[in-house]
Amino acid sequence: MSGRTGGDPACLCTDPAARLLVSAAFTTIRERYVQARHQIAAAILDADHRIHLGLHIDAMVGRAAVCAEAGALSAARLATSAPLIAVAAVRYPKPTESCGARIVPPCGLCRELLLDHAPGLRAVIADGPHAALMPLTALLPHKYVGTKWPTGPSRP
Repeated sequence: MSGRTGGDPACLCTDPAARLLVSAAFTTIRERYVQARHQIAAAILDADHRIHLGLHIDAMVGRAAVCAEAGALSAARLATSAPLIAVAAVRYPKPTESCGARIVPPCGLCRELLLDHAPGLRAVIADGPHAALMPLTALLPHKYVGTKWPTGPSRP
């Protein structure tokens, strides 16, 4: 991954599903990148092998920003009630950065949100020169459990 835009970080993935998700997120953010507005794209794979995309939407007021993973989750739930299998997110470099696009893990808020809606979800995590799927629960071992949903979100 050389140069500002670098290559597709999917080359770090040995797992075919991880490679597919990272490539989809990379292609999306490469095409939709706008400095200070859209810097991350995410892709979610469902059990029917469909990919759902989301784009980070930044805002002047930070709390109003929407993470790419939340957008992909919303897109997935609009399209299907199939179980969600895996997620990947890719950050595109700013013009001032010399690094390439890179795989990023979901933020803490997205970890909570994704696990609320997909308790078995796996995430693509970069670890040195490789990236692999790992259970999202491994990144959030002590998830908040409230009383809003007795056994998880309801399904239609």
